[in-house]
Amino acid sequence: MTDAPTATTPTPPAGLPATLGELRAGGHQFRTVKEELRDNLLHRLRSGAPRFAGIVGFDDTVLPEVERALLAGHDMVLLGERGQGKTRLIRSLVDLLDEWTPYITGSELREHPYHPLAPATRRLADQAGDLLPISWLHRSERYGEKLATPDTSVGDLIGDVDPIKVAQGRALGDPDTIHFGLVPRTNRGIFAVNELPDLAERIQVSLLNVLEERDIQVRGYQLRLPLDLLLVASANPEDYTNRGRIITPLKDRFGAEIRTHYPVELELESDLIRQEAALSATVPDHLVEVLARYTRGVRESPSVDARSGISARFAIAAAETVAASALRRCGLRGESEAVARICDTVSVTSTLRGKVEFESGEEGRETEVLAHLLRVATAETFRARLSGLDLSGFTDLVAQGAIIETGDLVPAQDLLGQIGTVPGLAKVLDRLGLGDAPSPGQAAAGVEFVLEGLHLTRRMAKETTDDGRTLYGS
Repeated sequence: MTDAPTATTPTPPAGLPATLGELRAGGHQFRTVKEELRDNLLHRLRSGAPRFAGIVGFDDTVLPEVERALLAGHDMVLLGERGQGKTRLIRSLVDLLDEWTPYITGSELREHPYHPLAPATRRLADQAGDLLPISWLHRSERYGEKLATPDTSVGDLIGDVDPIKVAQGRALGDPDTIHFGLVPRTNRGIFAVNELPDLAERIQVSLLNVLEERDIQVRGYQLRLPLDLLLVASANPEDYTNRGRIITPLKDRFGAEIRTHYPVELELESDLIRQEAALSATVPDHLVEVLARYTRGVRESPSVDARSGISARFAIAAAETVAASALRRCGLRGESEAVARICDTVSVTSTLRGKVEFESGEEGRETEVLAHLLRVATAETFRARLSGLDLSGFTDLVAQGAIIETGDLVPAQDLLGQIGTVPGLAKVLDRLGLGDAPSPGQAAAGVEFVLEGLHLTRRMAKETTDDGRTLYGS
């Protein structure tokens, strides 16, 4: 039995200053979080280094706006439908921070040694002077995030009185009795609020000072903490949600409002699937293209509620489901390799139905609509990939009375045995990118795609039996 993987905190490199005096002697210069982000982003812009790892489809639209917001030092809110990569983009901002930054050892707010904030930390700094001990914080620890939920309180975000500290004998008016919330604890970092409109309006008010005056207020305490952080929020466009709204004063305090979107080009949709899907079997490129076209077709269908959006997770889950179907066949039929075929896409229509919100008039037709859109995507991919090829070798085969049986439980060798040597097959496999010497699984994937494409373009008949087998014939 193996232990579950655990997250590890990077170890600071040896030789870093350990006291305030050593830090000053080394010439360290203090920069705010927004200055760090600006300087590091500028360095990457000038050097051509990657700026936002793992972000697909935003290069010419969203990312330039994000870069302008960071260079301007603006807090920002990302507006977009579900599954457009808003959270992924927000989390990638951490990579633009300095790799290591100093803070006062033991500081609850991770204050910079040059700028202690809390009363207790200021007292410690005054007493210790240049011997003030400092530690080093990795950028991966400088990110905080809160999913807005109805039970989120001001205490969760900003802070509240800690009854345990009061019970220990401290006066109720002592600022040291405050238990700080998530926002001040992310001081000198990036804090994100996901789905901001879901946060109750009275709770949103607590963020007003954070965004404008850069401080916090906790109950009746006379306490001013000039926080140093970048605040980023994500939200659905107000027109697309009835769950809540961003209050106008808070909206006004965000320096940038940036709209996200789904991948504009088919190739980007395919790239996203390849990048994000955890595939348990080989999924050929033409099948990835089918799923990308399918996702876009569902997204654009008048039968689907456009206000809810079709997440990129739909395409990712579809690819993973197709791969799992191929792996199941491999296990049941003892194949040497698991390669997905077009028959494996059929299960997607039922397993992913719950990810799609339909218009009210389509009640009872959901699976039928999804199945039709899958056929359309398959036919479009067939035309795009194999147009102009002579496929008469396949049609001649069934014209002579042959019946080709396939299905999600028919092994690749059995399918290929029914086909034999077909004129034009090599060109088909080449067009599909399956190579000059494809494996049986890859060859079967190409053959079945041709058969389905010929059926969808009305050049071959198809029948599905009650036990799930598919029969192609004249």
